[in-house]
Amino acid sequence: MNSSTALATVLVDALVRLGLRHLVLSPGSRSAPLAYAAARAADEGRLTLHVRIDERSAGFLALGLARAGELVAVVTTSGTAVANLHPAVLEAHHAGVPLVVLSADRPHELRGSGASQTADAQARMFLPSVRYSADLPAPVDPDRQAPAWRSVVSRAVAAARGLRGDGPGPVHLDVGFADPLTPSPGTLPEDVRGLTEVVGVPALQAVPLPRGPRTLVLAGDAPDPATGLAARELAESAGWPLLAEPSSGARGGERAVGPYRLLLDAHDAQGPLGAVERVVLFGHPTLSRPVTRLLARDDVELVVVSPAGTWPDAGFRAAWVVPAATVEGPAQPGEQEFAARWDRAAKIAADTVDAVLDQEGGLSGPWAAREVVDVCGADGCTLVVAASNAVRDVDLAGRPHGVRTVSNRGLAGIDGTLATAEGVALAAGPTRLLVGDLAFLHDANALLPVPGEPRPDLTVVVVNDDGGGIFETLEHAAVVERPTFERVVATPHGVELAALCAAFGVPHSRPATRAQAAAAIAAPPRGLRVVELVVDRAAVRPRQERIATAVREAVADA
Repeated sequence: MNSSTALATVLVDALVRLGLRHLVLSPGSRSAPLAYAAARAADEGRLTLHVRIDERSAGFLALGLARAGELVAVVTTSGTAVANLHPAVLEAHHAGVPLVVLSADRPHELRGSGASQTADAQARMFLPSVRYSADLPAPVDPDRQAPAWRSVVSRAVAAARGLRGDGPGPVHLDVGFADPLTPSPGTLPEDVRGLTEVVGVPALQAVPLPRGPRTLVLAGDAPDPATGLAARELAESAGWPLLAEPSSGARGGERAVGPYRLLLDAHDAQGPLGAVERVVLFGHPTLSRPVTRLLARDDVELVVVSPAGTWPDAGFRAAWVVPAATVEGPAQPGEQEFAARWDRAAKIAADTVDAVLDQEGGLSGPWAAREVVDVCGADGCTLVVAASNAVRDVDLAGRPHGVRTVSNRGLAGIDGTLATAEGVALAAGPTRLLVGDLAFLHDANALLPVPGEPRPDLTVVVVNDDGGGIFETLEHAAVVERPTFERVVATPHGVELAALCAAFGVPHSRPATRAQAAAAIAAPPRGLRVVELVVDRAAVRPRQERIATAVREAVADA
């Protein structure tokens, strides 16, 4: 067995032994030894191999698989192929998603020489956005070096999983391969020297929070289901209102509030509902300005629950950071009264949002969000939600049914949304994706079929308002001249999505009525298909204002 084949075989074998179940591969010559080793392991039933032509889509497919709870590796060849993984690596870093990146490289002596497809800094490309990084030279003595290779893989997997207290995230192994890159016959000795099983840090003791203050539990994005579960359990045991973003894993149960962002500035008969004294924060909140203002207030005590070494505090107001939180004793009268007011307002707000949408008629982003959440709640499908208006519409109009929801909120970008959803569906089963037209077009390469690769059971619901509808809700639309706004901010595209889908061989439908759209959305996801809902971008801001006004008035009048 030649040296490059031996190195690739040891790396893939070590990853599988440490729990790798999915490997995503983009083709290339320098990475061929890893490709052959992965294909052999897949043929033996040791892992599932996914092949994608576009490296950026491959990276986000791996991210989606990882978001479904799997240990995943992604393999690319050298040069710009590696750079195309950077958006997925950044998202994994900021969201705390474990991901193993294996990039093939030229031998060390060729770096800086002008050799084709050789980036001088490839081994350091993702620093400091990875939990662990290693630069493996091209092998010279596989029998002697194999234990060191297994040790490197062990350290990388432990770091990716966050087993030593730093929190999960991406890791990078840059692997040098020398010719020959083609496979050679032979087997390696049955040997696991250097392979290390790393035990995680023990669960940390919960800190008891005193009773008395008017308290809200706020749950932001959290890829680890344990985080959302902890937020929900605290809210329910304490009797405190739960403000849970869609991808928090906490958006369900008796304490969860639906359109909470409209209530933070609302008043009921007893006064402002935003008269909060303490917020207990889980996860990474990113969705709304009312929440951002709440977390930056001087008169609110902010307790951040974070078992890892970092914590969110964009308003610089965190008073305490604790690894876990609990509450002891009965609720005080002030807490109970405050929670009861939020319970009443939450029901009124959710009913009012429904009423406005029902009276409006026609297709819209919030209506689609409500519909998708309801059907996922009914049939148990996973929901993936794109950035921008899609996730905010779910936050506003989706009832807190406890639907398992995934969204790339680490950096809240629109990149890789389709590929992420495909990864989630391939790992978790039938899935629906709610996405805007720009995010859909930005990742259209994820629709590219690869012969022999299975299509996921994924229904893609595209809310097409021909441009960046979220900008209609921001200050830009009100202060910038319309022609300039349209050209450099809203960016209408006029793309015929049906033709695009046809080019990729993906079934497409464009329902014109609510009844037709509801039936298309509710159909069980089988294979990959696209449901396009054409909506009016000019109606986005007036609708948002109409809903906010109706909620404030309904809560005040109750």
